[in-house]
Amino acid sequence: MTHLILQAPNLDSATIENLAADLEADGVQYMGPTVVRLLNVDATRQAETGAFCESRRMDYAFLDAVARLADCKILASDMDSTLVNIECIDEIADLAGKKAEIAAITEATMRGEIKDFSASLRRRVSLLRGVPVSTLDRVYQERLRLNPGAQQLITGVKKHRVKVMLVSGGFTFFTQRLVERLGLHSAHANELEIVDGALTGQILGPIVDGHAKAAFLQDLAQSEAAAPEQIIAIGDGANDLPMLALAGYSVAYRAKPVVRGRARFALNVSPLDAVLNWFRRSH
Repeated sequence: MTHLILQAPNLDSATIENLAADLEADGVQYMGPTVVRLLNVDATRQAETGAFCESRRMDYAFLDAVARLADCKILASDMDSTLVNIECIDEIADLAGKKAEIAAITEATMRGEIKDFSASLRRRVSLLRGVPVSTLDRVYQERLRLNPGAQQLITGVKKHRVKVMLVSGGFTFFTQRLVERLGLHSAHANELEIVDGALTGQILGPIVDGHAKAAFLQDLAQSEAAAPEQIIAIGDGANDLPMLALAGYSVAYRAKPVVRGRARFALNVSPLDAVLNWFRRSH
């Protein structure tokens, strides 16, 4: 038995009904204006159905069973361009007058064209030497916003005692503020060295790269006795792939093609809390 969850800001009922007939669905459940569930569809046609949904700007999820959200134990999320709307390092660079150079490196790294994340990050941070720490505060106050549905997703999973962990190749300056603001279980990121109120262009300690993200998730999964099917992981860039590989619910959010190709699910048009619609929320 395979169910198909369809989500979009504006679902077209005629398209839904035609698709349901084409896939020989046993039923159609409208769960709200932006989400519908097709019951017991033909599971042999997932590839062509996925291509059709993408062409119609609908997010889709094939599920053999609709699990209880309360059975999940961990939500692990990237920060930059996933939980929040910006790449923090690019915005620091913008206020420092160095955005073009740094953003180009960021983009190539997230697409997976630059394979060595640690070297890429050290190179970018070195260009920020001398930037006052007040610039980071300006980025947080003036430019950093939660992506649509982020607050609702976190609130929704926390109601079911799911641990929320932020794992970021970005900076502790921002993750620590988000932990306090959102009541997250934990966060891991890179610490910028600050001397006399300014960045030195150096990072303290080991780099949080893709392998480190996966290791942090493995550690939490072990401590929570969480199996892969009890883990949701969300990311957008190539350095999220090792972490996503550990999760039964791996989610590519507005992601680079390399990530969309390897994650189990993708949210290309729906907000982050669309994840909640893949689950039953009864206790």
